[in-house]
Amino acid sequence: MRNKKLTAVLAAMLALGVIAGCATQQERAERLAKTRTAVTEAIATRRMRIDIKSMNTMRYGSRMVTPDFFLELRGDTLRSYLPYMGQAYQAPMMSPSIGLNFDAPILQYVESRPKKNLSRMEVSVRTLEDSYLYTIEVYDTGEADIRVRSQNRDPVSFNGHVVVE
Repeated sequence: MRNKKLTAVLAAMLALGVIAGCATQQERAERLAKTRTAVTEAIATRRMRIDIKSMNTMRYGSRMVTPDFFLELRGDTLRSYLPYMGQAYQAPMMSPSIGLNFDAPILQYVESRPKKNLSRMEVSVRTLEDSYLYTIEVYDTGEADIRVRSQNRDPVSFNGHVVVE
């Protein structure tokens, strides 16, 4: 008798666990669908913010960064607030900033979809110091990879996440 009660209680707990697991999977699927929609809309309108988690340098390896670094697309403007570690081949004259910190108008913007769940944007900008090519790859999940090449500095890349509002 006692064994039957214990079995019934365990079966009830298992059933509740399965139901809770299904609800969690459904919530995850809904959250992912909402994120995909928001990311697609952000790319289409060229209005997105990517918060940076880590950077990968040519000479110094991979580094975690503080959470205040970001990259923003605002229509026809690129707003870059990114750290930089590497060699500059030509020293910037009278530079007011350290790192890749600037707002600049976009000179060229090319968007493609090389894979089903991946969008790629190539953004060219020019500042008083240098010319840059930002290759931004955004997955439908909101994860993002950014590669920055310039004429006068070593390349650097970043990993981050699109901020969905």
